[in-house]
Amino acid sequence: MKQRITNAFAKAKAENRGAFIAYLTMGFPTPDASEQAVDDVIAGGADIVELGVPFSDPFADGGVIRSAAYEALRQGTTLDWTIALAKRLRARHPDTGIVLFSYYNLIFSKGLEAFADAAADAGIDAVLAVDLPLEERDELLEFLKPRGVGYIPLIAPNTPIERVVESEAGLENSFLYVITVKGTTGARTELPPDLTARLDAIRAVAHIPVAAGFGISTKAQGEEVCRHADGFIVGSALVKCLADGKKPCLS
Repeated sequence: MKQRITNAFAKAKAENRGAFIAYLTMGFPTPDASEQAVDDVIAGGADIVELGVPFSDPFADGGVIRSAAYEALRQGTTLDWTIALAKRLRARHPDTGIVLFSYYNLIFSKGLEAFADAAADAGIDAVLAVDLPLEERDELLEFLKPRGVGYIPLIAPNTPIERVVESEAGLENSFLYVITVKGTTGARTELPPDLTARLDAIRAVAHIPVAAGFGISTKAQGEEVCRHADGFIVGSALVKCLADGKKPCLS
């Protein structure tokens, strides 16, 4: 297994900063433009990119990403197209961490073994399935692990610490995606006051890096969060840049 995700966090730590993880909805605003946007965020300093596969019922997402997903679907963006894109990106960016961000329905419908084969062939480092609970993820991991593809668990604001420990058990070349706010994705002007204590508690038991996402929209927010985490994730703010006809970048 190539440790690109682990290496990305190690590099950021050596540079005395948090890792920057960028989420983009694939196929938005157009398929070609979304591919260019990934190149742009990597050129802009993203250590890891999350390739968001558009889904018809993106219940975890707020208005910006939901609208982007609907437009991407309208233009014919699929899971297979996104995997093919990942393969092209891997050829251009051999050291960047690539995470496939999807709802499980799409993965399951493709067939778990076929999906794992395709992900490995494309050079995808890890998979994040938004709606796959801890108790059921082994059915996917049994195909991902032998092919050297990691898995990213989501940690909700109300996840007990014991469950955090269970969530990271057996994972490598991965990170804990800690959701900072209750509700859906979307930029916020302020993050919860108890977030720092929550991140500190998770970091104290974690053996893999901790990254915080949902609601982070500026570089300043990311830097603040990374006093208590190993990385930060920005999605809606970048997608909104594309919706406004701009290149995706942090303010």
